[in-house]
Amino acid sequence: MIDRDEILATLEGYETSKAKIGVIASHSALDVCDGAQSEGLRTLAICQAGREKTFANYFRAVRESDGSLRRGMVDEVLVLDRFKQVMEIQRQKALIEDNVLFIPNRSFVSYCGIDAVEDDFTVPMVGSRNLLRSEDRGGEKDYYWLLEQAGMPYPRKITDPQDIEDLTIVKLHHKQKILERGFFTASSYTEYREKADELIRQGVIDQESLDGARMEEYIIGPVFNLDFFYSPLEDRGERIELLGIDWRFESSLDGYVRLPADQQLNLVESQVLPEYTVCGHNSATLRESLLERAFVLAEQFVDCTKRLYDPGMIGPFCLQTCVDKDMNFHIYDVAPRIGGGTNVHMAVGHPYANALWRREMSTGRRLAMEIRRAIEEGRLDEIVS
Repeated sequence: MIDRDEILATLEGYETSKAKIGVIASHSALDVCDGAQSEGLRTLAICQAGREKTFANYFRAVRESDGSLRRGMVDEVLVLDRFKQVMEIQRQKALIEDNVLFIPNRSFVSYCGIDAVEDDFTVPMVGSRNLLRSEDRGGEKDYYWLLEQAGMPYPRKITDPQDIEDLTIVKLHHKQKILERGFFTASSYTEYREKADELIRQGVIDQESLDGARMEEYIIGPVFNLDFFYSPLEDRGERIELLGIDWRFESSLDGYVRLPADQQLNLVESQVLPEYTVCGHNSATLRESLLERAFVLAEQFVDCTKRLYDPGMIGPFCLQTCVDKDMNFHIYDVAPRIGGGTNVHMAVGHPYANALWRREMSTGRRLAMEIRRAIEEGRLDEIVS
């Protein structure tokens, strides 16, 4: 892990009046760029060749002669053959010389590798670099370990498929779509074996990933991804903010649940087992009696990160939860950075953040607001790692 003092030493050479927000052009990059523009910060999207047009063309910033923004949100585009080329020393030097403050998202870690992010990426990063590895499910200190240390609720783990007695979800990577899911469910060992064998035959999963899969009880209830923000800078209000809530559209699962039962039962063999590929998000709210319990979860998480990962959580994070029939939360995933569904907040904000800040406030804008405040108060060292 790069020593934080090294990053802070690099930060001392920045012309903060010319600070620019940089992000890997994937995941929630549009929200990041849109929020930066709302707070008067220039933006840089780092794209991979062949998938750059969204950022380089369709959402490219157009400015008037006086510099005011007419449309769009992406000021500059850096197109690389592969995302991981951002790790090249000369690329990093150029970002530093350009006063780029980098926003980590899941695509950054997935495409560039957590070892490189921790050890080789010297660009000042807004957020908690030392928490990003916790997303690697199955690691020694993954987010399940963190939840256990914090005393937070998560689905019961099944260690042996022969112990499956009720509905269980098996979490593993897709074989062909490397960054996607090969998840499936089973209610018995027999069903587990039948589905696993069929998915292996179809090339959806492989035996190696299956052997290392996480198995846990399937919580029957709605999904709420709680998009929080923790501000080290805030001194007049609560430091933890619930900015918004989103939930996922998953293919091909969501297509299955729209089919009448008789049609589900008559699908051809290749269509029988759904996949869980996230392809979009929507916005949601919680009943008010659940809100305080959601904040308790956030408090537990932040307190635990302070204790175990100095200086702890910085900025946006997402607790991905299910709520069961007794109104209990179960955390099934944790994102210690900007969540994947925050584009639903883009430009219009979210009811919770808007109500709190009395203006349109997305996760991207809240992040940019924190950066702008840190620059104005000379406190950037408190929010980078």
